[in-house]
Amino acid sequence: MSDSTGQKIAVIGAGSWGTAIAGVLAGKGLHTVLWGHNKIHVAALERERENRKYLPGYSFPPNLEISGDLEETVRGADVICMVVPSHGFRSVFEKLAPFLETGAFIVSAVKGIENSSLMTMTQVMGDILGKDLNRKNLILSVLSGPSFAKEVAQGLPTLVTIGCDELEDAKALQKVFGSERFRVYAAQDMIGLEISAALKNIVAIAAGISDGLGYGLNSRAALITRGLAEITRMGVAMGADPVTFSGLSGLGDLVLTCTGDLSRNRTVGLKLGEGKKLPQILEEMEMVAEGVKTTKSVHDLVQRLGVDMPILEEVYQILYEEKECSLAVSDLLTRELKVE
Repeated sequence: MSDSTGQKIAVIGAGSWGTAIAGVLAGKGLHTVLWGHNKIHVAALERERENRKYLPGYSFPPNLEISGDLEETVRGADVICMVVPSHGFRSVFEKLAPFLETGAFIVSAVKGIENSSLMTMTQVMGDILGKDLNRKNLILSVLSGPSFAKEVAQGLPTLVTIGCDELEDAKALQKVFGSERFRVYAAQDMIGLEISAALKNIVAIAAGISDGLGYGLNSRAALITRGLAEITRMGVAMGADPVTFSGLSGLGDLVLTCTGDLSRNRTVGLKLGEGKKLPQILEEMEMVAEGVKTTKSVHDLVQRLGVDMPILEEVYQILYEEKECSLAVSDLLTRELKVE
């Protein structure tokens, strides 16, 4: 990777998280371009120098460029950071793949699993790139950890992890993304980072349901703990290092998403617990709650892998089969007794 002063960073996705990441990078003085798919939204970003739709109140660094042209954004970029929702990830990446520079780093900051293929986002990228991945010496990576976009934009201290197959590559990206208020750790377990990042959203929905039902702090703590056990079980079945799940992307992000008022997935759960129906909840939300779609993906993946995930199963029943929340909790608690 070239010296940081000569780097171009492309951030693909102008939602709250993409905007926050672009702000961190541009705030370091790096040549950063933020791409959005909606022409009206892109025009508003350029005009207002602020993302009033998804991250209001935070002005863009003067050097942050805004673009609606995908080819122009990606062309010449040393690092491409993908921050589009999982359900639109494949179509956007297919369009930008031909413009990737040889030796580019491609970072997924998306916390989800594709519904149709049951692939993680780095697996989706590998599937699209095929032989070009090695031929063009492209390096795939994952950025994950407890990081609400609003707090990152505020400059509040945040710690995350970036993972690549090769630790030296992760260390190179560590220097790109890291700043005084955005501390980045390097790792190699990409599948562990992706699984923990995706599945914690499902547990956050469960925690929100529990809170919405008024079941208290004991119940929430139990859900977080047993949820982490399920996430670890799933990750290990997919070849992850179990140690990853006690780190920032595992326990750290799980605690944040299950307890933080800024959590979209916890908010979905809260409203379900209060008696609202899922279609109404999603219609009222401006931003995507990845856990809803990920629950379907992971449910299908569990059938393939044969992993025991009772919390996931109950969340799936609530979201997709309209099971009553109180009955789901009762069924969880009255299962056959287990050894921890």
